[in-house]
Amino acid sequence: MTAKVVHLSDNNPEMMLLLTRLADALDRLAPPALHDAPLAPAPGYVWHGELGKCEAVQKISRVPLDLLCGIDGQITRLYDNTLAFAEGKIANNALLWGARGTGKSSLIKAIHGALQAEGHDLSIVEIAREDIGDLPKLMAYLGRQSGRYIVFCDDLAFESAESSYKALKAALEGGLEGKPSNIVFYASSNRRHLMARQMIDNERSSAINPSEAIEEKISLSDRFGLWIGFHTIDQTGYLEIIASYIDHYHLPVKAEEVEREALQWAMERGHRSGRTAYQYIIHLAAKLNVSIES
Repeated sequence: MTAKVVHLSDNNPEMMLLLTRLADALDRLAPPALHDAPLAPAPGYVWHGELGKCEAVQKISRVPLDLLCGIDGQITRLYDNTLAFAEGKIANNALLWGARGTGKSSLIKAIHGALQAEGHDLSIVEIAREDIGDLPKLMAYLGRQSGRYIVFCDDLAFESAESSYKALKAALEGGLEGKPSNIVFYASSNRRHLMARQMIDNERSSAINPSEAIEEKISLSDRFGLWIGFHTIDQTGYLEIIASYIDHYHLPVKAEEVEREALQWAMERGHRSGRTAYQYIIHLAAKLNVSIES
């Protein structure tokens, strides 16, 4: 059987047409490459990994900073770090870890909103946990922009057999060029070391040098210069949050009148937290036929 040799030239229009169609098909399959075009002005953005771009968010869902009760120390530490960054000074990447619903992601968004309201040119870019492998590419792109950006990942954690944590380490270290000076990375997580215990144990059991393997995993959290812990609030703190929401939303009821019901609400969920308190306030507002801002 003799192979047919096809020469690419202007004299072979059918082959050129076929190649053009193949190239177009590949372009449709692959996400578009990032370019240096400036981002459209917006208070925040969401990174869409499947599209390879940032989508502007004109209204960010968040609560005011003064509604976050019982975490004064955490507020001060993260606010001071973020203010330094907004003013062009060096700042730490931050890991907010601890119990669910205790205000970790709410604090990040609230501080960003407070600093914007104070006139600082500061944007926030949210990247989903499943897109964390895109982080080096996203940071390189934002590093070429003129603004200052908090890159934020909510509920960050890694499970067994995942390797995307390596992309996070690479992005936080920045390689030879270092991390772009106009970017700081904030993450919230229920885990202090971001890794499942089973994942760490598996690495220890299969490694040639178990101590080095465990160090490799735990060292991921060391890339965050600022660790801020959050813990389940007590009953007094929970009721203070309820009272602050009632006052903020001008609900036609006294806080002491609903204490018993609010405690029952938390007991049924087996958890006292700022999130549980807010969910109760939504329930209370509906019962009172009062509209509150989401």
